[in-house]
Amino acid sequence: METKTMTKAKYLEQPSERITGSEAIVRSLIAEGVDILYGYPGGAIMPVYDELFKYRDEIHHVLTRHEQGAAHAAQGFARISGRVGVAMATSGPGATNLITGIADAQIDSTPLVCITGQVPSHLLGSDAFQETDIVGISTPVTKWNCQVTKAADIPEVLAKAFFIARSGRPGPVLVDITKDAQFGELDFKYKKCTGVRSYIPVPKTNLEAVKAAADLINAAKKPMIVWGQGVILGQAEAELKAVVEKAGIPAAWTIMGASALPTSHPLNIGMVGMHGNYAPNRLTNECDVLIAIGMRFDDRVTGSLDTYAKQAKVIHFEIDPAEINKNVFADVAVLGNSKDSLAQLLPLLNKNSHEAWHQEFKDLYTIEYEKVIKDDLHPTKEGLTMGEVLKEINIQSEGNAAIVSDVGQHQMIACRYSEFNKTKSNITSGGLGTMGFALPAAIGAKMAAPEREVVAIIGDGGYQMNIQELGTIFQQKAAVKIVVLNNEFLGMVRQWQQLFFDKRYASTEMINPNFVAIAEGYYLKARKVVKREDLAEAVKEMMASKEPYFLEVCVEKEDNVFPMIPSGASVSDIRLS
Repeated sequence: METKTMTKAKYLEQPSERITGSEAIVRSLIAEGVDILYGYPGGAIMPVYDELFKYRDEIHHVLTRHEQGAAHAAQGFARISGRVGVAMATSGPGATNLITGIADAQIDSTPLVCITGQVPSHLLGSDAFQETDIVGISTPVTKWNCQVTKAADIPEVLAKAFFIARSGRPGPVLVDITKDAQFGELDFKYKKCTGVRSYIPVPKTNLEAVKAAADLINAAKKPMIVWGQGVILGQAEAELKAVVEKAGIPAAWTIMGASALPTSHPLNIGMVGMHGNYAPNRLTNECDVLIAIGMRFDDRVTGSLDTYAKQAKVIHFEIDPAEINKNVFADVAVLGNSKDSLAQLLPLLNKNSHEAWHQEFKDLYTIEYEKVIKDDLHPTKEGLTMGEVLKEINIQSEGNAAIVSDVGQHQMIACRYSEFNKTKSNITSGGLGTMGFALPAAIGAKMAAPEREVVAIIGDGGYQMNIQELGTIFQQKAAVKIVVLNNEFLGMVRQWQQLFFDKRYASTEMINPNFVAIAEGYYLKARKVVKREDLAEAVKEMMASKEPYFLEVCVEKEDNVFPMIPSGASVSDIRLS
């Protein structure tokens, strides 16, 4: 750490020096503390790769097998570390292959800086080989983007890119750099960006709004908190815990907020949303004060807005003014970083317990346990369930693993049943719902936090979307634990077809390859489980391994995830079967 800090300081403090644009890019990354980046070389970015070779002792470049994998790996790196993830690609198809990961990062507020090469500036607009207007393409899915055509502009633009990506509500930034700018020369001196005119990353918290929020909470008989990823991004986990415990408020989470409060905390009442827990979904429409913290009232959380929490006074703690009143009207809006605003709220709250209100959540949990959870975690039927696989992972990890889930039934099961003792432990694609996310994101997460166990939970459909990243795992020796829950279906789509399309399983059945043979082809330890009596021992072996490990578990083909709120229905209309 001391060496990295000294290297970073060297490029911040030195006098100007005549260097090429490509070397300026690498030195700028080092000045920003970047020591790992993910990418794929090509013609338009080759000068930068030549410099990366020279600086390979200071920046570790990870060659992914696809540019989408680079973007997702950078996301996983950012999500577990809290640092800016960096991805790099060439022009044309290399740049466009980043777009899915960039869009995913935008909607899930993940700080990324993506650098793309571009054809020489005199060829812009001429349909040159591998030319695309990546600035125009990426504009709707970036927090900011910029095209650089002069070497002299590189340090300032990159400094601005990192500042915008990490500040306020984080997000992805794309910097497109023409090849002549990379070859050109400049007098290099790096100065970190500390502000941008007209950009206010963190709005000032109104103390009167905080007091109004406290008054509503203190007067409430049935208050309820729903927190999201804003708590994690704002590093407000301790403040959330203090507020919850002092005021005695039942607290639920969105999938992006999971792990900010330990799963075992007595005031943690579970997950809200389409496949969330029965009690917090039902009682959303019975609470008298709803306190939303760092969440954006996504449609998968609210269901029908016509019926969502209409009886409640709504308090919204939020860093992004654009989210206030966007979906749900807030009686009191508290702008600012959640760490600061919750700290200001805490001394104004009365000590409370709300025991009768808590009992309502416990009673509904008992119903859910008997109708859903018991059979998911302790099945008596012959086929294996996804839930019992997560149960065994919890036992072996003792709740300390980072769970990286893909998108589908297994994602909902992983979010519902994973036990989290540490923050930044639930890494998934929330808003965009990107199949293929988990495998590369797990690589980035493991490289950012090598001391942690990182377990990727993936379905057989999403796994095959970026299965080539097994090559990255092998080359990097990243000790990711990969669990494929194989039901030989696109499970979530099949569930909807069963429930709403009269079991017309149109194009959802999967004819799968030999997954174990593929993993072994990449020189990974691999195992397949088809019987319950083999599951616990196989999971134990996987978790004990110090190397990458692939585990395929064959689960029931037509099992469904409940509870479930049908799309567009009220959160009160939650189905248990």
